Amino acid sequence: MSDKTEETPNKKKGGVVKLLMIGGGLLVLIGGGVGAGLYAASSGLIGGGGHAAAPSGPRLVPASEQKPAAAGEGGGHGEEGESKGASHGQPTPAGSGGDKYASNYYTLDKEFTSNLKESVHFIQVGVAVSTPYDDTVINNLKTHEIAVRSAILMELGNTEEDSVFAEDGKRAIQKRLTDAINRVLKEKTGFGGISNVYFTNFVVQ
Repeated sequence: MSDKTEETPNKKKGGVVKLLMIGGGLLVLIGGGVGAGLYAASSGLIGGGGHAAAPSGPRLVPASEQKPAAAGEGGGHGEEGESKGASHGQPTPAGSGGDKYASNYYTLDKEFTSNLKESVHFIQVGVAVSTPYDDTVINNLKTHEIAVRSAILMELGNTEEDSVFAEDGKRAIQKRLTDAINRVLKEKTGFGGISNVYFTNFVVQ
């Protein structure tokens, strides 16, 4: 009888010890997992480390940051990479109304000459573009200017003679050229960004 009574407390003690060991092991595992998660988050492996990711792609430029025309620069755009409005970092003054975003201008080198569709006449135009985005869009256009020039020439070659004399016709050409340039940029870079095309010269002969 005495042997049986001694075994029972020992079994109870052994069970309690096992439970304590299992519970302690679980706490260690949970604590280690939480610690590893916090370390990964703080080191940027998970969730960006609590820092907002830098915006990618072109950035819309507010009108207050409009770049002034640079003297002697045909493109009418400021120094490469410059995003401030006037010299010394001062914003360009503006009246009431106006565009919400700045216009970043760029003039394509060389004029475009093309025959008109089913006509003996030809058209010669100088082309400039504008974008409300930062220099990313203009740099994309410069990089792919050969493809852009080809698209412009193809559009001019599809222009009918009657449309080049009326103002509405010229505006339609501007819209077609804007769409053509954006198609090339989207194909090459995934982003268009050109808002308008302007004629710096327009001759029909």
